[in-house]
Amino acid sequence: MTEPTFPPLMSGLAVTGSADPFETACNRAIVGCDAGLVVYNTAADRLSAALVLTPDVPLAKAVAMLPLCAIGLQNALGALAPPEVAVHLEWEGGIRLNGGRCGSFRMAASDNTPEVEPRWLVVGFFLPLLILGEGGDRPDETALFEEGCADVDPVRLLESWARHTLNWIARWEEGGNKPLHAEWRGLAHGIGEVIEVQGHSGVFLGIDEDFGMLLRDETSTRSLPLTLLLET
Repeated sequence: MTEPTFPPLMSGLAVTGSADPFETACNRAIVGCDAGLVVYNTAADRLSAALVLTPDVPLAKAVAMLPLCAIGLQNALGALAPPEVAVHLEWEGGIRLNGGRCGSFRMAASDNTPEVEPRWLVVGFFLPLLILGEGGDRPDETALFEEGCADVDPVRLLESWARHTLNWIARWEEGGNKPLHAEWRGLAHGIGEVIEVQGHSGVFLGIDEDFGMLLRDETSTRSLPLTLLLET
């Protein structure tokens, strides 16, 4: 398989077999590595990758990198997939292709205190390429190649994700969350629906200025901070 080429300010590290790029990226960040490291695994049935970041803002602001990286993937799929393929994003990091669940994003940081500037932040994703086994076991789940994207090269998709993500980081550094908000709202899945998130249920109204989920129940509207999604 062709090795991916990453844009300036990014570097690549391939892992193979059952190695998890997200765990590898976190371990590299813990011992110390440059920001922009992309750890990736292009397995036969899935594409997974993780990006190491070193934000210079408090964690409550830095976690905007999760939806930012997700937008980068949506933009990459928009450029490479057939035009009839619809890609939407869940607040919790889930990816939707033509309405079906198709992988997700996750994130971790050096410190989970919202007011503290983290030494590092890692955002990763996995995207199933093929459904192995009986697809009827999980009728709400799908895979990239099942949705008319068999001609999408995973390596080219990885390269495109890196470029689009880097572009969005530059826009975020210049304009803050405003352009990110505008893009994400047009891609959001589930707004206006009753959902359950992190043990809370209600109508998903949208997001606040820091991408917190606005959730309305029978008595009040609350904001669930994006930091709730950080893994330990």
